[in-house]
Amino acid sequence: MTAIALIDYGAGNLRSVHNALVAAGAADVAVTADPDIVAKADRIVLPGVGAFAACMNGLSAIPGLVEAIERRVRTDGAPFLGICVGMQLLADAGEEHGRHAGLGWIGGTVRAFDPAPGLRIPHMGWNDVVPSAAHPVIAAGEAYFLHGYHFADTTDVLATSSHGGNFTAAVAKNNIVGVQYHPEKSQAYGLATLERFLAWRP
Repeated sequence: MTAIALIDYGAGNLRSVHNALVAAGAADVAVTADPDIVAKADRIVLPGVGAFAACMNGLSAIPGLVEAIERRVRTDGAPFLGICVGMQLLADAGEEHGRHAGLGWIGGTVRAFDPAPGLRIPHMGWNDVVPSAAHPVIAAGEAYFLHGYHFADTTDVLATSSHGGNFTAAVAKNNIVGVQYHPEKSQAYGLATLERFLAWRP
C-alpha cells in the first residue's frame, strides 16, 4: 500500500504540495497518475492550478485514472483531499470559459466572483477560514488563497471566507474534504490542516 497518492495530471503545484505533506508527517507520498497505485493508496490528494475545464480535461485524459480515484474514494472510503481547483472539480459543473462538467461528488457550481468596485479579482492573499461546523480536518485560522472562481450553491459547506461577501473556503462530505486555499502556501496553518488530514479516520 502507498500511504498517499498525490495525483499528477499536469495541473498542480506538485513539488510544493509534496514537500508540505512530508513536512506534515507523511512518510510515503507517491506523485502519480498510475491507476494501479491510486487503487492501493491509503489516502488521495488532488491538487489543481489553472482553469476548471483544462484541469478536468487533463484528469480525464489519463486512461482509468478518474475511475480509479472514484472507486478508491467513493466505494472503498479512502480519505480524500482536494486543493484549490482540485476542490472545485468535485462540483457538478464549472462556469469558467463556458459550462463544463465536474466530477459531481458534491453538488454545486463553480462560478466567478461578481465584480464590484474596488474588488480585486482574482482573490489573492491571506483570509480568515471560518468553520460552519466542527470537523476533524478544518479549524479556524488564516490561510492563503489565489482564485478567481468559487464553489457556489452547495449544501456541503464546511467553512467560509470573505471577499466581496462570503464564499466557500472548504467543503466536506463523508470521507471527502476540499479546501479552496493552498495549504502548501499557508505556513503553520496549512501544515496543521495537512497534519489533521493525515490523522483523519472518517
